[in-house]
Amino acid sequence: MPVRELIRCRGHPLVLSRHPTTFEVTKEEHLTEAGDCIIGVGADKGAADLSPEFRAALAREGAVVVTTLRCGPLEVEVRAEGHPGLTLDHPTDLVWRRSDFVCGRTIGVRSDYVARTLPRLLIDRLRKGEPLEVELVVL
Repeated sequence: MPVRELIRCRGHPLVLSRHPTTFEVTKEEHLTEAGDCIIGVGADKGAADLSPEFRAALAREGAVVVTTLRCGPLEVEVRAEGHPGLTLDHPTDLVWRRSDFVCGRTIGVRSDYVARTLPRLLIDRLRKGEPLEVELVVL
């Protein structure tokens, strides 16, 4: 049975979405140009806030996490893999990675999208500060 989490955040005028290997959502309110992987700020959850059921499902061998990014009428589906080494203990951040690197912020590895490849229509809306809903489903 799929396990779900829903995170609400918003865009920011400095969402650049240029990073070649990751994208990120954070509980932090501020953003600088150096944060070129961050697509959402003011999130209502960081990695450490995810439920025990979600954490266990994501750490299973072969787990797949499907992330749906919703901003206004736009929806983007991102597929990544879970990993037994995920600790999900970071208090503010969630990071999707193209690589296999894991740390306390990593929510998925081998992501099929990174900041640089997300649709520009989505990024344009986020630069206007629009709300972003991040739905996570572990299969």
